[in-house]
Amino acid sequence: MSGDTKEEEVQERPFNLRLALRLIGYLVPYKARVAAALALILLTAVSSQLGPRLTQIGVDEHIMKGDLEGLYGLIGLYFASLVIQYLAQYGQTRVTELTGQYVMRDMRREVFVHLQRLPMRYFDRTPIGRTMTRTTNDVEALNEFFTEGVVSVFMDLATLIAIVAFMADMNVRLTLISCTVIPLLAVTTFYLQGKAMVAYRELRRRLARLNAYLQENITGMEVVQLFNRQQRNLRDFDEEHLPYRRAEDREIFYYSVFFPFTEFVGTVGMVLIVWYGAGAVVQNAIDVGVLVAFLQYIRRFFRPIMDISDRYALLQSAMAASERIFELLDTQAEPAGGPAGQVGLRQDGMAIEFDRVFFKYAPDASDWILKDVSFRVPAGHSLALVGATGSGKTTIVNLLCRFYEVQQGTVLVDGLDVREWDVDALRRRIGIVQQDVFLFTGSIEGNIRLGEERITAEQVRTVARYVNADHFVERLPDGYQQAVTEGGTSLSGGQRQLLSFARALAFDPAILVLDEATSSIDTETEQLIQGAIARLMQERTSVVIAHRLSTIRNAEQILVLHHGEVRERGRHDELVHADGIYARLYRLHQSDSGASA
Repeated sequence: MSGDTKEEEVQERPFNLRLALRLIGYLVPYKARVAAALALILLTAVSSQLGPRLTQIGVDEHIMKGDLEGLYGLIGLYFASLVIQYLAQYGQTRVTELTGQYVMRDMRREVFVHLQRLPMRYFDRTPIGRTMTRTTNDVEALNEFFTEGVVSVFMDLATLIAIVAFMADMNVRLTLISCTVIPLLAVTTFYLQGKAMVAYRELRRRLARLNAYLQENITGMEVVQLFNRQQRNLRDFDEEHLPYRRAEDREIFYYSVFFPFTEFVGTVGMVLIVWYGAGAVVQNAIDVGVLVAFLQYIRRFFRPIMDISDRYALLQSAMAASERIFELLDTQAEPAGGPAGQVGLRQDGMAIEFDRVFFKYAPDASDWILKDVSFRVPAGHSLALVGATGSGKTTIVNLLCRFYEVQQGTVLVDGLDVREWDVDALRRRIGIVQQDVFLFTGSIEGNIRLGEERITAEQVRTVARYVNADHFVERLPDGYQQAVTEGGTSLSGGQRQLLSFARALAFDPAILVLDEATSSIDTETEQLIQGAIARLMQERTSVVIAHRLSTIRNAEQILVLHHGEVRERGRHDELVHADGIYARLYRLHQSDSGASA
């Protein structure tokens, strides 16, 4: 749980110019919208601060001189400034939010496309939840940064500049007096915001731990109820929740101190203005309207400063999120390989050859998963792989499909090194039926076609009939349009396996791989598809992995793997007669079958 916890912490990070420039790069396609948003921000800032200046003119030029008729024009101008402010603010918000959504769409699309090109080793070592966080929470954090953080900072800065400009235009000395409290406000703000940020990071860390605990217990609810762990888990939950609540209390405390203090500083500034301004009015050094306008501006003067300081946590979160997203995007995608195989699909079998292949999943691991493995499968022939769990059978399939790169040796398909193949072209020629079948949310037909438009509805029905999947599909209420839930949980294991056969055959591969493909099928169903499997294997180069040795008796070549090495090879009768590892496995299988009977 600690590894996932660190992912959700908001670490103290200095502003990173390189990351910021890379983020800004996503705005380049929308530079016209960004320019419009900036213009609207400036218009909003100026129009929103025009009121006190108009008040000063009204008091000094009209009220104090008894020219009440002249106020009508100022009142009209004041309402016009409000209309301009509201329209500009509406336009700025709309443009900014839409631009932010476009940028997030581009970023999510780039992340998703990149994820589909990452090698399998990335997914082996990266938890799914962490990858999901990159495409959801982290991207959303950047959305807030673009649409709220950056825009708010620009708005606050523009507002602050407008206020100071209007104040300085009326009286420079009063403006300087208004700024005397800024050092006190800055020191206090940095101190309290620093404390609040520490509490916020602790809060996020505790929240991550709490969420991880909840996820684990909800996922394992069957075990919780089976072993009556409810009360014990409630106590553990309280132990996780108490530090979270304390961290939240500390964050609330610092914010509850910060905002009243800034109001107090603003009041002190107002007192200074009244103290100096009143004396200046009595001495006729300034007009009454100037004092009235300054009292309005001083109330507005500190709000942008508070808002800017309040964006610190958002900046930290955005820096952390962008760092993690760019780390993902910078992860090297699997190599595309050469152009081989891009022209014309060969539907007859293709030769497969492994030449002195050594492989291990972790480059720094001491033990090889495959050690000096060599074999050749002529086009249209079949190969069976036999061995205990962990002997390297599935690894051979992974290397054949180029999910991983061999460290030593060569893997050839149709006489070409797989590294010279275009990856997409290579995998289009390989159809795999796996032990653990994954079905997508959608329909039966959609899971067989997988969005391939060249596969017609009639072809879907043909391949389903070929593997005897039509027997159960046509009994479903909606037939081939029957809805499939996530993972195919609404279907039995055997039904999912049959659909996996149909899916592989629909793409008409040159090489067929059966990776424990009959493990989830009962004996009766297995007998139904054995004939179809035999016909398919005659037309294609086939690689079969099976614990049920009865399914590979007719294979033209059998490799027996033990600790990553090829210990035996030959046909079924030859290996049984040799009385080696395969013969012992076969006798064990026979005894198990007899006991089951």
